[in-house]
Amino acid sequence: MVERDGGRLILLGAPLGNSADASARFRDTLATADIVAAEDTRRLARLARDLGVTVAGRVVSYFEGNEERRTPELVAEILAGSVVALVTDAGMPVVSDPGYRLVRAALDAGAPVTAVPGPSAVTTALALSGLPTDRFCFEGFLPRTGGARRARLAALADEERTLVFFEAPHRIAATLADLAAAFGADRPAALCRELTKTYEEVLRRPLGELATWAATGEPRGEITLVVAGAQGTARPRPSDAVLRAAVAEREAAGASRRDAVAAVAEEYGLRRREVYDVVHRPDR
Repeated sequence: MVERDGGRLILLGAPLGNSADASARFRDTLATADIVAAEDTRRLARLARDLGVTVAGRVVSYFEGNEERRTPELVAEILAGSVVALVTDAGMPVVSDPGYRLVRAALDAGAPVTAVPGPSAVTTALALSGLPTDRFCFEGFLPRTGGARRARLAALADEERTLVFFEAPHRIAATLADLAAAFGADRPAALCRELTKTYEEVLRRPLGELATWAATGEPRGEITLVVAGAQGTARPRPSDAVLRAAVAEREAAGASRRDAVAAVAEEYGLRRREVYDVVHRPDR
């Protein structure tokens, strides 16, 4: 049971797909909180039904479209003494999910914030990947547009820590192709799909092979991608598209074309003229 010692915000780590992963504390908090703020109230209702939990408190929606408006309302409830539980569709709130705005506002107002730890797609995929886990970084979702995505990957190509990404099924083929171009087709990786669910699948292959696999058809379900760091791998000459994106990123930040070309050439160990010719050559 939730102890009644004043208002506070509780972040609930929800099951990724298998409801049996919910802890006893998760169930108790869900059943006894004064207010449950849910990313999707329908999914919450299904989860509660699967768990055999009756949610006694008031259920409100809290998602990207209304969090700016609803945050001050929830903070006011906490300051008035209510226990507010925040639950997203899967995993821990705030991690590529709604919640940061509410956590920050609650802390700024002096309200207590705690968490009921639970499943995490990030650490689950990392553990299953077979790749080094001693040092890693979580990059969340990459930019949706190709140019911005390639520019971001160019900036990450020398990262030595294992990288973890989230990606949508309809973008995974393009993302894997860009990853193979930026990091090299031989860079080890693991694509984790539908973690903890009936059709869980983990493909441990080089990026080039994963890109070929994804190009044959759109995979279904939630995808977490784990990619080996650059340490111990040969740095390939980046593709023309990656070089153009890297120059464009620096120009967008205010650099002149000359300075952007020079910076990219230095970053990749290339001659300035080579980068200049790539930028001014028509994209085929």
